[in-house]
Amino acid sequence: MTDGAKSSLLLMGRIGAAHGIKGEVRIQSFTEDPLALADYGPLATNRAGLTITITAARTTTNVLIARIKGISGRSAAEKLNGSELYVDRDQLPETDDEDDFYQADLIGLEARLEDGTRLGEVLAVPNFGAGDLIEIGNRETGETAFYPFTRAAVPEIHIEDGYVVVVPPILVELEDNDNEKLD
Repeated sequence: MTDGAKSSLLLMGRIGAAHGIKGEVRIQSFTEDPLALADYGPLATNRAGLTITITAARTTTNVLIARIKGISGRSAAEKLNGSELYVDRDQLPETDDEDDFYQADLIGLEARLEDGTRLGEVLAVPNFGAGDLIEIGNRETGETAFYPFTRAAVPEIHIEDGYVVVVPPILVELEDNDNEKLD
């Protein structure tokens, strides 16, 4: 799939390890309701020519366990590990509330400080395990910064106007006192 084709596709999940011997897979779902991933019909993937249809799914504590059409054994399921699952943006419902949005809508928005100073643009909204972050890149300086994606750090989101407001956390410099011992 080309980058142009990928722009209308939204990442909905990622297949992980095989589960059991009958061809089930673990899926990290990025949908609000993990089981909803199965409702989107055929899902595009990041692998050329591969489309996936979930035929059955159930949730566990932290992942979706799914059966995939045409996959009946563990070795076939293992080959799907790392496959990203995409759905066309047109299949998703419009958001009703101005506070509701898809994270993909943030990509490319200008990031500004409260006083209007331009920080850069939103590059991504990653989550490395400790909560969502917002990645801001500045093309002029080449610098990239991550901020917590919380209401305190990103108090305003103006998708229609093309920008977000970012309030960087205050960093405190600690004195280096070599004479103190930690017990």
